[in-house]
Amino acid sequence: MRGGHKEGWMDDRIFLSAPDASGDELRYIEQAIADNWIGPLGPYVEQFERQLEDIVGVRRALALSSGTAAIHLALEVLGVKRGDLVLASSFTFVGSVAPLRLVGAEPWFVDSDSQSWNMDPELLATAVEDALAQGRRPAAAIVVDIVGQSADYDPIRDICAEHGIPIIEDAAEALGATYKDQPVGGFGRIGILSFNGNKILTTSTGGAFLSDDEDLVEQAFFLATQARDPAPHYEHSQTGFNYRMSSLLAAFGRAQLETLDERVTSRRAIFETYQAALGELNGLTFMPEASYGRSNRWLTAALIDSSTFGATNAQVMNVLAQHNIESRPLWKPMHMQPVFAGAMSTTSGVSERLFDRGLCLPSSSSLTPDQQDRVIEVVKGLARS
Repeated sequence: MRGGHKEGWMDDRIFLSAPDASGDELRYIEQAIADNWIGPLGPYVEQFERQLEDIVGVRRALALSSGTAAIHLALEVLGVKRGDLVLASSFTFVGSVAPLRLVGAEPWFVDSDSQSWNMDPELLATAVEDALAQGRRPAAAIVVDIVGQSADYDPIRDICAEHGIPIIEDAAEALGATYKDQPVGGFGRIGILSFNGNKILTTSTGGAFLSDDEDLVEQAFFLATQARDPAPHYEHSQTGFNYRMSSLLAAFGRAQLETLDERVTSRRAIFETYQAALGELNGLTFMPEASYGRSNRWLTAALIDSSTFGATNAQVMNVLAQHNIESRPLWKPMHMQPVFAGAMSTTSGVSERLFDRGLCLPSSSSLTPDQQDRVIEVVKGLARS
C-alpha cells in the first residue's frame, strides 16, 4: 500500500480531463531554456500571444497567469468599481465571478436555457429591465461559454448594446468551439481563456485576455505588470498585479496550440462514442449541441433522471470511483453558493436541474478506446434493465 491506495492505483486511474502533451512541448521548453528566456515577457510569450490572436481572430491577446486573473483585469479596465452591478451567468465555475469581490462589485446572476445550458437571452433581458427599474444600470455582463459550448451571442449582444453594457466573454472552457462559424473568445468587448491543467489546451496554469480594443489591452498589460510608471526607477501611481505568464509556460502552450484541432476532434469523437453506447438508456440524456455553433466537447456532460435510469448521478459517480474512474457533477449554480448568499438573480430552475442531475464523464483528449469501454461498462451496469 502507498498513500492509502493499492500499488498501481494511479497508473490504472482514468481521469476526468487529464493534461495531454502532444510531443513537442519539451523541445519548445528546452529551446526557451537554451535562449535563457525563463521569466515572464519575451519572445516566447509574444509568439504564444500571436498564435492566440490568429486562432481566436482578435487584434490583441495577453498571456496571463490564469483565466481568473484575466477576468479581474477585464473588470479593472472596464472601470467596474465598488457597488457596481454586474450581470453574470449563474451556471459556471466560481472563477468566472470571484473577481467581482476583488473590485467590490455586486453580481446579478442569470439562469441558463435548456437548449444550450448557457445564459438565457430572455432572462438576461428581464434582468436588465429589473435592474434599470431599481435605478441601476449594470456596469458589465460576464457571459460564460459553458462546458465547451458558446452562448447565443447575437441576442445577448443586442440586449447589452441597447443599454451600453460591455460584455466579458468567459470562454475558459470553450477554446476551439465556434459560434456561427466564428471562433469563440471574440464576441465580447473583452474575452478570456483558461489554460488550467484540465482544459482542452493547457500550460499547467495560465490564461489569456483578448480584445480588439488596443487601449483596453494596453491598460491590462500595464496593470498585469505591477503598474510600473515610465521612470528609471520603480515608480507607481496605481496598484498593479503580478499576472503575466512565464516564458516556459508560454513555450509549452505554443506546442499545445499546434494540435488544437486534433484535440477538439478527439473530444468530439469521445462524446459521440458515449452517445452511441449510452444514448438509448432510459433516463440518461447528453448535453445538446446548440444549432448556432460547434462545441469543443471539452467534457462529455449528461443528465440522469434517477426515476427511470435506476440510480442517481451521485450513485453513478460513487460506483465509477470504486472502479478508479474520475467523474464530476455539473457546476452548482452561483445563485445557490453560500459565498453569494443574498445576491440578486433571475432564475428559471434550469441550472438547478442541471446541477441536480448532471454528470461529467472522462473526456481526456488522450482517453483510449479501452479506457472509454471501462467507463461505458460501469454506467451500463447501473442502468435499470
